[in-house]
Amino acid sequence: MTSSIFTPFTLPNGQVLKNRLVKAAMEENLATSEHLPGNALKRLYKSWADGGVGLIITGNVMIDHLAMTGPGGVVLEQDTDLTSFIDLATLSKANATKVWMQINHPGRQVFKKMGGKVLSPSDVALNMGKHSSLFSTPKPMDESEIKDVIQRFTITATRAEQAGFDGVEIHAAHGYLLAQFLSPLTNKRQDKWGGSLENRARLLIDVVKSVKAACSASFAVAVKLNSADFQRGGFDIADAEQVVKMLAELNIDVVELSGGSYEAPAMQGRSADDRTLAREAYFLEFATKIARTVSLPIMTTGGVRRYEVAKQVVDSGVELVGMASSLALTPDLPNQWKNDPTVLGHIPVVNWKDKTLSGLATMAMVKQQLRRIGAGKSPQLSASPLWALITDQVRGVKLTKRYKRQHKHEIS
Repeated sequence: MTSSIFTPFTLPNGQVLKNRLVKAAMEENLATSEHLPGNALKRLYKSWADGGVGLIITGNVMIDHLAMTGPGGVVLEQDTDLTSFIDLATLSKANATKVWMQINHPGRQVFKKMGGKVLSPSDVALNMGKHSSLFSTPKPMDESEIKDVIQRFTITATRAEQAGFDGVEIHAAHGYLLAQFLSPLTNKRQDKWGGSLENRARLLIDVVKSVKAACSASFAVAVKLNSADFQRGGFDIADAEQVVKMLAELNIDVVELSGGSYEAPAMQGRSADDRTLAREAYFLEFATKIARTVSLPIMTTGGVRRYEVAKQVVDSGVELVGMASSLALTPDLPNQWKNDPTVLGHIPVVNWKDKTLSGLATMAMVKQQLRRIGAGKSPQLSASPLWALITDQVRGVKLTKRYKRQHKHEIS
C-alpha cells in the first residue's frame, strides 16, 4: 500500500505524527519587545494546529539575544521566563498536532543596523552585490565562542522541552552559523573546525550530541540541512549525503533538506549557480537521492502548494512534506485537501530584476499574511509586493530601534 500524505508516521524515537504534512519554519518577526511569543504568535500557531498539519516547526528561535536574524525575533535563553512558551506549545498541540522549536544562530547573517555579535568560522563577508553594505564583516570565532554556541543550543533545547515542546530542529541551512561552518566558501579555518568535511561538520555534530545528551529520549531532535548552497564551490549534494550519514549514526529523528542562503535564495526557488530548480518541491530531486542512501527519515521543503506534489514527495520515498509559504496564505490547506484534493495553495512570487529586492519582497508578502492571521484577520491573496516591501521595511526600522534601545548597553 502506498502511503497517503494523511497516513500517520512514527519517528525513530517513537513519537507519532498524525500525517505527513509539516508546517515548516518561516521567519515571523512577531515577538514582543521582550523577544517572547505574544498573542499574535499564539493566534497564528493555533490556526495552523486547527488547519490540519501533523507537525508545526516554529519560526527560528534565537539562542542568543545579541545575535539576531532580524528585529522582532523570539529568543529562548537560560533565564528566559517560560510562561509564554508554555502557552505557545499548548495552543500548537491542539488537534493532536506535534510542535518542534527550530533553534538557530545567524552567524554572519546579521544586518549591520542590528548591531550585536557578528560571528563566523572565518572573516568572509556576505557578497550581496550592491546590497553588501547591509552586513558587516564577521569576526572569526575563537574556541571559547564555539563552546559558548554549543552550550547555548543545548540550553535552548532543554528549555524548549521544559516548556512542553515535542522536539527541536537545529538549523544548519540557509547560510546561518552552522551552515557557514559546513561550507568551504565561508569556512577557511586551518584548525579542527575547518578543512575536511569531517572538520567542517564537527560543530553541527557536537551540537547534536550535546542536545541529545541533555534532553530526554522521547524528545525529538531534527536537523535542517542544505541539500546544496547553490553557489559554485560551496557545500553540495555529495557533502550533504555524507553529513546526513554522520547524523544517521547519532540516531536523530528527521533531516529536513532545503537549500540556499541570503546570497543564493534557493529556498525561494532561485539559485546562484545556474542550476534550475523545480517549480514546486524545489529540493525533491536531492532529497530523493539522499533518502535512498540512509534509513533516517527525510523531509523536504520548498514551494509545495498542490496535493499531487505533496503526494509525489511521499511516493518518492521522502517521509515528510514541509510546507511554509502556502500555509501563510491558506493555514487550513491540509483540511481543505481532505475534502477536495484539487484546492491550490497560493505562494507569492516576485520576479523583479534585482534578485535581492525580489527576495525581500517575497518574504515581506509572506510576513504580511502571518501578521494578518496573528491579528485575527483572513489572509489577503492579492497583496501588492511593493507595498508589502515598503511596510515591512518601515516596520523593520521601528523594531530595530526598539531592539537597540532595549539593548543599548550590550550592543556595539
